[in-house]
Amino acid sequence: MAFDPDYLLRREFPTVRQTYNEKDCILYALGVGFGIDPLDQQTLRFVYEENLKVVPSQSVMLAHPGFWADQKDLNIDWIKIVHTAQEVIFHKPLPAAATVEATNRLTECTDRGARLGALIVSERTVRDVDSGEDICTLITTVLARGNGGFGGQRSTKPRQDSIPTREPDFVCDLDTLPQQALIYRLSGDFNPLHALPEVAREVGFERPPVHGLCTMGVVTHALLKSCCDYDPDRFQHIRLRFSAPVYPGETIRTEIWQEAEHIAFRARSVEQDKVVINNGYLKISA
Repeated sequence: MAFDPDYLLRREFPTVRQTYNEKDCILYALGVGFGIDPLDQQTLRFVYEENLKVVPSQSVMLAHPGFWADQKDLNIDWIKIVHTAQEVIFHKPLPAAATVEATNRLTECTDRGARLGALIVSERTVRDVDSGEDICTLITTVLARGNGGFGGQRSTKPRQDSIPTREPDFVCDLDTLPQQALIYRLSGDFNPLHALPEVAREVGFERPPVHGLCTMGVVTHALLKSCCDYDPDRFQHIRLRFSAPVYPGETIRTEIWQEAEHIAFRARSVEQDKVVINNGYLKISA
């Protein structure tokens, strides 16, 4: 069966129901680097169960559909998949324990050409089963590098929020651990690219990189620290573009600009001197 974008958009996915608790929230926070300094009282609030706070970027793991791209009927060259962009709209603060559910649906598949691949957009809204309230909506964009050139319609260039040309208002450096990807995957993202050296080498990485969403979690930490006094309930809307991989053990430097109605940001690997997250947009409450 050849790659069929129309089939992809018609494909139905099962509703995922997940019950999580404080232990899962702590594991996620550890997976994105909270607790590296165990004496830091601000970050301890995210990794100790008493009055536990939830990292906003944990939203990406709620009712996670799993690594759906490797399902055989989709005929996606899954080993060449790269995560290119992520957006989260928060409808209410994330609870520290809940039963949630969501149904993943593919909303767009466009041909970027044989050299670039197929751009695939998915969306899911996570609901609290007990209250019936929506918690967050997640919009995910991936590039299937091995599936371009199928002759489908090309979309316009994806939206990119601009980064100011002036010097940043805040700069925040946060370290990652050598085992960061191995911890992060325990929250539910089991793509072998981030664990198996032979899989990483096969697609051109020198070693398993950190998950893009783990890098997002580290950047979320920087935004919480620099803009929100570590209050996760202030997050309302975030979107960003992944531009390069981070390797475990590197330092992520987040550059932040306070604009009139939102916060702009980008992040770079200090060791590689390379931008790894770009075109960041964050809206927070006062």
